[in-house]
Amino acid sequence: MLTLDKLRAFGANVEEGLGRCINNEQFYIRLAEKAIADPGFEKLIEAAEKGDLEQGFAISHALKGVAANLALTPLYAPLSEITELFRNKADADYVSLVSAILAKRDELTREN
Repeated sequence: MLTLDKLRAFGANVEEGLGRCINNEQFYIRLAEKAIADPGFEKLIEAAEKGDLEQGFAISHALKGVAANLALTPLYAPLSEITELFRNKADADYVSLVSAILAKRDELTREN
């Protein structure tokens, strides 16, 4: 179960995220749960595996926006980096980068 304490321990800027949700804790947590369950994460790894830089850019850009709006900084930072790599069609190990993002996201889904 996702809690504000778990989000804080993860490194999210909970106060900023709550502010965007009119300080409604349940609403913020529900949005954060939806964000980490977004099927875009699985689509992102598929795009990386296929080398589809256009699709990778579109998906990472969308996920980055959600992470930014919810102040999920530990996801926002690597998503921002990979979005720029996709945008510039840089030569990068996208599969490893996406795997690291997924591992970070999975920290929020593990039961403690």
